[in-house]
Amino acid sequence: MIEHINWYPGHMKKTREMIQANLKMVDLVIEVIDARIPISSRNPIINDLIGGKQRVIILNKVDLADSRENEGWTKVFKEEGHFVVPMNCMNGAGVPALLSLLSKYQEARNQELSRKRTLRMMIVGVPNVGKSSLINRLLGKKSAKTGDRPGVTRGKQWLTLSNGMQLLDTPGILWPKFEDPLVGLNLAFCGSIRDETMDLASLALELIGVLQKEYPEELMERYKLVELGEEPLETMEAIAAKRGFILSGKRTDYERTARAVLDEFRAGIIGRITLEHSEDA
Repeated sequence: MIEHINWYPGHMKKTREMIQANLKMVDLVIEVIDARIPISSRNPIINDLIGGKQRVIILNKVDLADSRENEGWTKVFKEEGHFVVPMNCMNGAGVPALLSLLSKYQEARNQELSRKRTLRMMIVGVPNVGKSSLINRLLGKKSAKTGDRPGVTRGKQWLTLSNGMQLLDTPGILWPKFEDPLVGLNLAFCGSIRDETMDLASLALELIGVLQKEYPEELMERYKLVELGEEPLETMEAIAAKRGFILSGKRTDYERTARAVLDEFRAGIIGRITLEHSEDA
C-alpha cells in the first residue's frame, strides 16, 4: 500500500487562518463533500474550526456514486444534525432544493432575530469536490474558476447571489498528515491530491485492488475481462492487454494503463462507485 501521502502547501495554512478569521461573520457553513468518499473528503480540521455552527452538507457527485449509498449517507448526516442536499453540481441537479433550504433558513433566522438580515454563508471543502461548480450554479454565471484539478481556487472571495444572500468562497483545504493511509488513498483516487505528487502506476494498482474486491462486475464489464487476476497486478496487466497498452518487447505500459483506469474511475465510466459504506459510519 502507498503510505505517508502528505499534501499541505502554504496556501492551505492561509485558508485555515481565513476560515478562523471569518467564521463569526457567517450564519451558515456549506460543506461540500464527494459522495464517493463521504468520510475521507471531510476535513477533520474543518470540524474543529466550525464547532457548533449550523452546517449544510452538499453530497456532491451523486451521479458518480452508488445510488444506494447516496441514500444511506444522506440519512447518516441528517442523523448527525446537519442539513443534507444530494447534488450533481455539474448539471445543477439539487441546486433548487438548496436554494429553497437557504430561503427557509433565512426566514426562520429573521423571525428569531425579529429583523430582516441577509444570510451570509461560507463554503468549505477539500480540493476538487466541486465548490466552484456549485458557486457558478448558485450565481447563474461563471464567476468562480473551475477545473478537475485540485488547487484551482485561491484567495478570499465574497460573492452575492441573485437573491441577495452573500457567500464567502474559500480554497480547498487538506490537513498536514493522514493518520489513516486509506484516507490519503481515497482522496488520491478521486483527484483531490495532485497526480504530480503521486506514483500513478502504484496508485492505479491500489484502486484496481479496491474495485476488484468491492465492484468486480463493473471492473470486468468495463475492460471486457472474462475473469479477474488473483492479484491486482494480474488484473492491471489484463486491462493493459485488452487496451493494447503494450511497449516494445511485449512489456506492459503501466503508466498508460494507470492513467486510463484513474481517469475512467474519476469520470464514472467504470460505474457508479462509492468507496466508503454508510453502514460502517
